[in-house]
Amino acid sequence: MKKKHFPKRYFMVVGTFLLALLLYVDRICISVAKDPIANTLALTDKQMGWVLAAFSLGYAFFQTPSGIFADKHGPRKVLTTIVTLWSAFTALTGLAWNFVSLLVVRFLFGAGEAGAFPGMSRAIYNWIPLKERGIVTGINFSGSRLGAAFALPLVAWLIDSYSWQVTFYILGFVGIAWALVWWFFFRDDPEEHHSISKEEKQFILSTRQERTATLEASKIDFNKLLKSKNMWLAMGQYFCSNFTFFFALTWLFPHIRSKYQLDTIEAGFYTAIPLVFGAFGNWFSGWLIDNIFKQGKWNRSRILPAIIGFALAAIGLLGSTYMDSAIGAIIFLSIAIFGADMTLPPSWAFCVDIGKEHSGGISGTMNMAGNIGSFITALLFPYLLAWTGSNILFFVVGAVLNVFAIFMWLKMKPSKNYLDY
Repeated sequence: MKKKHFPKRYFMVVGTFLLALLLYVDRICISVAKDPIANTLALTDKQMGWVLAAFSLGYAFFQTPSGIFADKHGPRKVLTTIVTLWSAFTALTGLAWNFVSLLVVRFLFGAGEAGAFPGMSRAIYNWIPLKERGIVTGINFSGSRLGAAFALPLVAWLIDSYSWQVTFYILGFVGIAWALVWWFFFRDDPEEHHSISKEEKQFILSTRQERTATLEASKIDFNKLLKSKNMWLAMGQYFCSNFTFFFALTWLFPHIRSKYQLDTIEAGFYTAIPLVFGAFGNWFSGWLIDNIFKQGKWNRSRILPAIIGFALAAIGLLGSTYMDSAIGAIIFLSIAIFGADMTLPPSWAFCVDIGKEHSGGISGTMNMAGNIGSFITALLFPYLLAWTGSNILFFVVGAVLNVFAIFMWLKMKPSKNYLDY
């Protein structure tokens, strides 16, 4: 009887899941450390808003270039390089001595992280059959949510036990360790992996989308990209999605802690709950995508999960404004983040669908637009609060954007290449 081996493509999924987990541990650390950093460096809430926004700006600007590099040089080299870079800037955050130095380091940290998900998209295109992309994308993004949820109480404990500076040093070291493992064990294509079975290699090559290996297709066509309706709709809906979710990564912790008078570790546990629900949203959406796709409904498999997600996000944001207790607010914010995260697997699967061998550049362009939404979120929350004395308007704006995104998805066509629609 022939012995069955664990498919090599699933080892890759484990690696990208751990990368997504690390990505968000490093990213959310600044939110938990907001008060001790502000106290040490004498920063106001508005200044901290700019620090949080600086990450998003660096992250947005380098999305498309990083995605193109992943398409050209392969996810093995690109992911190893960028994880090493962002881990160095994570550690350097602990050395910041004033507002400007912190602003610069967080911008460069964002630039370093920019290629992570575009690089993963290219790895998925190379290694994952079309019918498995929904659940694999959901698994990867659930790693980011579980990483953020895990980080909230852990980082709160590390900061209380040691200091915010030491916490950033530790996280930087962990990132460099991941980069070394990825470099030694991952290969860009199944054809290059010496230990993969012939059966699995043939299965992957026959079930992923056909490559268009012509000279004309070797470079992304930016003129046609700028005219692509699919691309603009993908960017617009992802802007709306990130506006909702980035709140959970930046202002949710200080908002819940301040509004309901919680201590640091208690607030960490409360605000981890919506992020865990975000992981569930990714898993459910990924499962739903693949289930619908197997019924032969390619377009619907991407569009329906996204529409459900945006509707839940709008309901959750509005519902949270009526809550007088931390538990009530967390319940509705969990619904919102569950919904917002349901939109991620269809969004990234959509980019792989329409981008094919340019999936890194296409997904990076979408993510660039999304992180402009994150940039605005980081600034809008403290400024609207200062202007109106309430956070209700912020949540209303988020809900309206989610409703707009539903109408965008109704116009999107996953089965059409970005060059054709």
